[in-house]
This record gives sequence, structure tokens and C-alpha cells, in this order.
Amino acid sequence: MPRMSTTTDLWYHYGRARAEHDRAVPETFHWTWAQDSGPGPEPLGDVTGSTVGELGAGAARHAACLVAHRLPARVDAVDASPAQHAMAMDLFGHLAPRLRLVRSDAVRHLRDTAGTYDVLYSVFGAVDFTDPRELLPAAAGALRPGGRLVFSTLAHYLGGAPAEPDVVPAEIAARTPGGETTTMRRWVLQEHVWTEVLHESGFTGISVDTLPSPTDAPRSAATLLVKAVRRA
Repeated sequence: MPRMSTTTDLWYHYGRARAEHDRAVPETFHWTWAQDSGPGPEPLGDVTGSTVGELGAGAARHAACLVAHRLPARVDAVDASPAQHAMAMDLFGHLAPRLRLVRSDAVRHLRDTAGTYDVLYSVFGAVDFTDPRELLPAAAGALRPGGRLVFSTLAHYLGGAPAEPDVVPAEIAARTPGGETTTMRRWVLQEHVWTEVLHESGFTGISVDTLPSPTDAPRSAATLLVKAVRRA
């Protein structure tokens, strides 16, 4: 199975069916893989007046929820996929300027916005699909001292195989816009690995909670909810 160039939009199909019938700003914010349980936005802390960034925002549903139901100064919803960016613009472009939809690679965006953010977060987003040795130092640089990073990620592979004991990716199945089968990289790491790479990247106050899956279905998974603070 070939792995496609990073210029190919492998997120072209994702979320399109939902967008056809669900255009509402979400009332709820979930961190779990199933998106049906677990805490709301509380792990982000008080975002009132804050500049917030979502990394790998997809259709920007979580970012729209924050803008509509919390009081951040601005939320930047960052995603590299042209299709996801277009979908987000169609669904939630009306929430500008407090919601800013940014089409960009996450690492590039973070490097271009040093010291900008009070809070960064990812819900099975760019943290999962970008080498953490590149993304996490860039995230630390984009946060103001004492800024918070919060992300949810798989606690293990779908199907139950254990997460990796080192910073190595897996090749997972994907489809091109034309429907061809290909793969892309995903980082599914054990708790202590995330903790180590966060510490090396400039974070402190690191905590990891495991949110169990509410079902034993074949593609269900527990979730790691990771919180960290940029060192001063």
C-alpha cells in the first residue's frame, strides 16, 4: 500500500456526510474518541479573554463551540487540509473575527506565531498526525510563558493493540480524493513517552488522564487526555 505525498489532501472525505445535515454550532465539547462522553472544555481552564489555538481543527466544530459558548478573545482553528478548511469556512465562517480559520501546516503556523497563545489544544488532531519532536517544541514556542497545551489522543490502537513504547509512528489506512487506498502516519504513544517528549520540548506540570471507552466495539478506544504548561 503506497504512502502518498504530504501534498495530497487525505482528509478530503472526512466529515463531509455530517456537514450535509448538521450545520449547527455544537452545544458540547468532548475529548473522547467516541465524541459522546468525558469532560467538556473545562480542561482548557478559564479561556475568558484568551487567545486560543486548535491544532488540526478539521471542520472547526470544537473551535466554534468555544467561540459561541465561552468568552475567548479569539480562537484560531488551524488545519492544513484544503477540504477541511473550505468546510469550516462554509459552516462557521460567520463567527469571524473571533473565530479565525487558518489553512496551514500546524508546525509552520506555530513557528510563525511565537509567543501568541494562552492556550493550545488538539482533539485527535495535529498532535496525532505530526512528529511530536517537531510539533511539541513549536507549540511551546507559540505559547506565552505559563500557557497551556491540552490534547486528546488514542491510549492504544483501534482494535486493542498497545501504544508504542518509543516515539515512532504507524502507517494507517487512508483514501485519496480519487478514492485510491494509501496510508498516512499516526503517533499512538504510551503515557510515559508523551510525558518524556513534552518535558524535553519545554513543558512542565504534565498530567495524563485515561478516559475509558464506553463500548467494546472493534474500533473503539480509550483516550489519553494530556495537559501541560509551558515552562517560564
